[in-house]
Parts: sequence; C-alpha cells; structure tokens
Amino acid sequence: MKSKDIRNAAFDVGSWLIVFLISLLWANSSSAQNPFYQDKNINVVAATDPGGTADLRIRTVVAFLRRHIPGNPNIVVEYMPGGGGRKAANHVYRTSRPDGLTMGAMLSSLVPAAVVGETGVLYDIDKFIYLGTPYSGHPHIFISRKDAGVSSLEKLRSTPGLRLGAQSVGHTIYYTGRMFVYLIGLKEPKFVIGYSGPELDTAFQRGEVDVRSNHPDNPLRQGLIDKGLVDLHAIIEVPRGQKHPYPRYAELPDLESFARSDKERKLITMHRTFQLAGAPFVLPPGTPKDRVEVLQEAMRRTFKDPEFHNEYKKTGDDSPPLMPEALANVIKDLPRDPEVVELFKKLFGNDLLPTR
Repeated sequence: MKSKDIRNAAFDVGSWLIVFLISLLWANSSSAQNPFYQDKNINVVAATDPGGTADLRIRTVVAFLRRHIPGNPNIVVEYMPGGGGRKAANHVYRTSRPDGLTMGAMLSSLVPAAVVGETGVLYDIDKFIYLGTPYSGHPHIFISRKDAGVSSLEKLRSTPGLRLGAQSVGHTIYYTGRMFVYLIGLKEPKFVIGYSGPELDTAFQRGEVDVRSNHPDNPLRQGLIDKGLVDLHAIIEVPRGQKHPYPRYAELPDLESFARSDKERKLITMHRTFQLAGAPFVLPPGTPKDRVEVLQEAMRRTFKDPEFHNEYKKTGDDSPPLMPEALANVIKDLPRDPEVVELFKKLFGNDLLPTR
C-alpha cells in the first residue's frame, strides 16, 4: 500500500474514532439529561381500601414523592386489601418485577405478621428493601360508645359480650384491640370484623360494635370525644412514657399498668417496637441498586419537605417519619423472644384469647 493510501486509511480510522467518541459522549449526555424515571409509570401497591385514613396518608406521600424523583414519573396507586395487609405484601415480594417500577405501601401489620409467622405470610421482612415510613411511634387508645354503658373499667370488665370492631384478622386495629381486651380483662368479648376504615367508623357510631382501638389523632373520633359520645379507657404510649398532648389522652392509664407478669410487659414492649416500624414503603428484593438509591433519596427529600409535613398533619398524624436506614435498623433489631412471640401470635390470630 502506498504511503498516501496508508495516511488516508489512518485518517478514516481516526475520523471514525472521533465520531464514535462524540456519539458516546452525546449518548451519555442524553442519558444524564433524561433520568431513568422520566416518562415512566410507578405502581404503588397499597395494602388498604380506598377512601380511609391509610389511603389518605399514602396519597399524601405519593403526591410529594413524585416531585422528588428525577424525571417526575407518573405514580398510580393500586389497592390490594386483604389478609390484614398480607395479600399486598405477598404480591410485592413474590410477584412484582424488581425493576424499580413497583413499590408497596404497607400497613403497620407487615412486621408483626412476619415475626409471629402468621399463616399466609409468604414474604421475608429481612429481604424487603425499605424506603422509609411516613410515621412512627403511633400510640393507640381504647374507647367505647357512651350508649354501651361501660363508662368505667369496672363496668367494662363486668359487662359480658361486648363487641370489638376491626378491619380483619391480623390488622393492626384488630390485634391492638385484642391486646386491650386481654390485658384489661373484658368478659366474653365478641370480635366483629370485615370493615374498611370508614365503615368501622360508621359501625361504631351506629352501635354495631361497642368498643374499638385506634390511633388517637383522628378528627372524627376526637369530635365524638368532645361531644361526650364515647368513653376513654386506656392508651398504649409509644414510646413508653411519652404523654399525648391532647389532655384527655394524657390522663389515660398506659396498657402496661394492667400487665401481671414480665411476659405481658415484654408483650407490650414488642408491640411498641412494632409501632415504631410504622407503615413501610418497600421495594421487592433484587431491585437494581441505582434505582433503589434514587427512590430512597426521593423519600428522604419528601420526609424533609416542610410542605409535606404541613399536608401530612392534615391526615391526623404528627409522629416523625423514619428514613430508609433507620427503618431498616428497626427491622433488624426487632425483639423476637419465642415465648413472647407465641403470646403475641394468639392475640394476632383468630383463636380464643388465652387465659391469664
């Protein structure tokens, strides 16, 4: 080959290399300008019915989360109630593709159901990827309708057949209510389940159920209290010793004061720890690390957003959120004493309450 041809060939190779490098840089620049989540849809599997307090809280998080994900993807909430949250948790863990486009908005029963090994739990809480929880440290109160005629603890204990209302077996409101019933010592209680959150509110007011547990920071229930339509009996402080700012709640006895043994005190401690885990947002195991980091950072920014805090307070909750790392540590450090877990399991399920 002549030297001129060699120079031309070298020039052609050099030109090709320059074009290739330019196109590579352009592709990288284009990728940086167009985040993965741009023009994508994220599906949030919600372990609740539409319309209740849990739904309102999930939608509040979702509205702000979208703002903080680069690319501002569309986020769609898919409702999947059932099994006290187990149906949605199983779906996210076993069925959802780990591609960063599906996350779960779980109930606070996610963790206790797994710890007690409840039937139907097909997920592993130690393998979920945690994005955080918008609230932690929920206390619970135990109340009765004024018309039920059980205004004191003595009347509460001596009146047989009082009906405890709840959503479903394994739901937080269900097992927390059973803890109150068990430790306070109600006589021959009945358990009426199958309600959504709003339906339970209506059933309580109509007299279909007599007693219930719930989060205290609910405008509807505080309205009933202020009108003198309910009687207050006890509270579970979370964490222990933290008095609620609402004066009527601050005067209530903590459930631990009804415990008769060290095992029962440990039971309440376990419950308090479960409540710290809040209602987690999760990703399925195997989600790519880069997408996990994007979503975790978006959740951090959401929880630090002052506007988010103002909106979230309107849902009736003012407890602090937990960032992804803090929530993962709560799960990791959960107390799992077999004897206490066994007692908790009896309260969590649908068997008869154990004798004391």
